[in-house]
Amino acid sequence: MNLTFSDFLPLMPLIIVTSTVVLAMAAIGIRRSDILTVGVTVTGLLVAAIVAAVIMPYTNKQVSPLMIIDQYSLFFTVIICVAAMFIAIFSFNYLADLDDQKEEYYLLLGIATVGSVVMVSTNHFVGMVLGLETLSMSLYGMIAYTVRCKNSAKYVLEASVKYLVLSATASGFMLFGMALIYAQTGTLAFSSLLDTRLVISDTYTIAAVSLISAGIAFKLSLAPFHIWTPDVYEGSPIPSTTYLATIGKAAMFVVLLRFVEISDALTFKSVVAVFSIIAVISIMVGNLLALMQDNLKRILAYSSIAHMGYLLIAVIASFFAVGTVSIEAVTFYLLAYVIMSLGAFGVLTIFSSSQNELDRVTDYQGLFWRSPWLAAVFTGMLLSLAGIPLTVGFIGKFYVFLAGVETELWILLSVLIVGSGIGLYYYLRIVYRMLMPVSGDNILVDTRMENLSTLGVLAILFVLLLALGIYPAPIMAIIEAISVHI
Repeated sequence: MNLTFSDFLPLMPLIIVTSTVVLAMAAIGIRRSDILTVGVTVTGLLVAAIVAAVIMPYTNKQVSPLMIIDQYSLFFTVIICVAAMFIAIFSFNYLADLDDQKEEYYLLLGIATVGSVVMVSTNHFVGMVLGLETLSMSLYGMIAYTVRCKNSAKYVLEASVKYLVLSATASGFMLFGMALIYAQTGTLAFSSLLDTRLVISDTYTIAAVSLISAGIAFKLSLAPFHIWTPDVYEGSPIPSTTYLATIGKAAMFVVLLRFVEISDALTFKSVVAVFSIIAVISIMVGNLLALMQDNLKRILAYSSIAHMGYLLIAVIASFFAVGTVSIEAVTFYLLAYVIMSLGAFGVLTIFSSSQNELDRVTDYQGLFWRSPWLAAVFTGMLLSLAGIPLTVGFIGKFYVFLAGVETELWILLSVLIVGSGIGLYYYLRIVYRMLMPVSGDNILVDTRMENLSTLGVLAILFVLLLALGIYPAPIMAIIEAISVHI
């Protein structure tokens, strides 16, 4: 077999991200400098995103039995690389006063990004496991990275161990489900599920799908597999939480969407019923439990559970819908969710450090009077998460609602509306706190405002939030073009 440049071209973004990890490792070995390491990481991720964007219109190839590089995977490769680049910039601000080596954090971030890129490019269970475990193993280290900080060691260790144990359990469920499929078909491609009906009963197939779906639901923190989420979010360093909440969720959801679309898993009425129940429980549990929290990271954790429930409605609709409207809804909502979550956690990063995290709602009392610009950004992100018009979150929910209307999923849509109303309340509670007068014991200070790079990232995210909320047509044209390839 003669390999040509055209065979390697679709893999260039993945090769560049992997090379970035190697270069970062070499830079650490030559000279320990967090500035040098973060510079290599950010540059490599930016180049990978640009290359993926350039080749996206011309690429649609099964590059190996484990991976397919098409326009859809490259679109999410761009999102993942840009998001990882922003998180690296946040991390530089957050880790500035860490009394320990900082360089390996960016190495772990790069390795996690390699796993995420593999996940969005796979249509095979082996590729899925390779990407997922690469991502998960890196996240274990990222969550526990500030373990030597006296103020947070207890919670960091708890978060890391809890994520390690429960994530390994979820992976075990998925592997057992894959083993059931392989035992009957002799292959682990997503499409192998179509062949199982020729040799085994529906019950056997449903068991395999259920085990795999349970593992995926854990990674997405869908109820009732969500128990780990608030504790891990609260105990993790803010940049690690940001990565887990954005890239980790987006990559896993792309895997779920490909799995459902390729395997036709939703042809089983029982699977549709279970997915519908999970969506309803996730929306209600996420929103109701968020009402009782006073820690911003726990609020955003429960909020993410609800948002995954909204997305699951669009996934269910994808089987019944004519055309690609449901896939478009999922794609745009994932993009919106990444932008909103990055912006919300980015504001927390500005005022936090590895030594002292300001993550309670009361810590941000009077923020409008101390820093109107950051308060405006934070408010915009929260209102977008609530789905207020003129924000990207509204457009995302509109497309999910449209997909549900076309497929007549009235009960699920009713739950979406009720959940969104509840969500609006606890988001506005945070905004109200920021509008209150500054209290005498308020510890919010502007000591970290000198980090222009983080402020620049927040400005970009805020512009995207408004631009895609007011005029989403250009990005929707791209999404419509790529959705046919999934």
